[in-house]
Amino acid sequence: MIFSGHGQEFRRKKGFRSRIAYAAAPVTADPGKENIPGAPAALDWDTTLRFRHHLWEYGFGVAEAMDTAQRGAGLDYAATRELIRRSAAEARTAGGAIVAGVGTDQLPAGPATLDEITKAYLEQLSDVREAGATPVIMCSRHLAAAARDADDYRQVYGELLSSSDGPVLLHWLGEAFDPLLAGYWGGDDTVLDIIDAHRDRIEGIKISLLDADYEVALRRRLPEGVRMYTGDDFNYPSLILGDDQGHSEALLGVLAVIAPPAAAAFRALDEGDVNAYEEILGPTVPLARHLFAAPTYHYKTGIVFLNWLAGHQDHFTMVGGAQSGRSPRHLLALMRLADEAGILPDADLATHRAEAWLTTVGMGR
Repeated sequence: MIFSGHGQEFRRKKGFRSRIAYAAAPVTADPGKENIPGAPAALDWDTTLRFRHHLWEYGFGVAEAMDTAQRGAGLDYAATRELIRRSAAEARTAGGAIVAGVGTDQLPAGPATLDEITKAYLEQLSDVREAGATPVIMCSRHLAAAARDADDYRQVYGELLSSSDGPVLLHWLGEAFDPLLAGYWGGDDTVLDIIDAHRDRIEGIKISLLDADYEVALRRRLPEGVRMYTGDDFNYPSLILGDDQGHSEALLGVLAVIAPPAAAAFRALDEGDVNAYEEILGPTVPLARHLFAAPTYHYKTGIVFLNWLAGHQDHFTMVGGAQSGRSPRHLLALMRLADEAGILPDADLATHRAEAWLTTVGMGR
């Protein structure tokens, strides 16, 4: 397979002003360690942290220890806590923005009481604050299983937010990303009730429901000063662009692979050039839609694969053996879409690695 090298024009490392954008960053596994299903995660720290500097250099904040980093899918909490600590320290040296996920994944799998869930959340909230990152209160599989109704969500989030000594982001991950989160909040207006009751502690909410109409409707109901952060990897260009009633900021997994063209698009938006914004981001949408195709929770495999082709890491090994999460046919189509989107500007490197990979999966010439 031969790549075009399209994307050289996006290599300018410069930030943007008109939008806030966090890229949910993946981690790089240590290929020399036992990164197999069920084994503790072993990371290549140098490569993992170097990729965060890549994102900061293009003007993005880093959303650390989120779903993209295989949180709850191979990345155990011991590795997660160390990842947050190291990344926050790097953010201080780079002058980069960082937020980090707070969950309950230190609890064993299986039933947990509301009290145990609250204490687990509070422990992680303290860990993130101590590291120096802004907390992102993630959805909890334990809470989804334990909550009987909306009042249980109000109770847990109320105690958590009342205990926070600074602003947080809320996070709503839909069941396309994690089927165990089906029915989260226990009612359509519960999250708005929680935001209204604690608006002084909530900087914004990130939703990943892959439903643009619902996101816009919710965005218009948010209290003044509470930001919407889109996590919609299918419809992000229009949601970030917005309308005469507002726009969404961004906290997206796809930004981890499209950072150079996305930064160029946001700079165009700074200048009011909507046509250029849409022309640059347009080719990234077919890539994102394929990357996040069902089963959506395996999108992380594609992100690491593309980062390997682009030269951000030297191998295609993932924690928990997750490199097997997508078929060779899926990844072959992903390569073509990535070339069209301009995220593989080093054509020689991408071609060499693609040909080696195609041989190993039995699809080489």
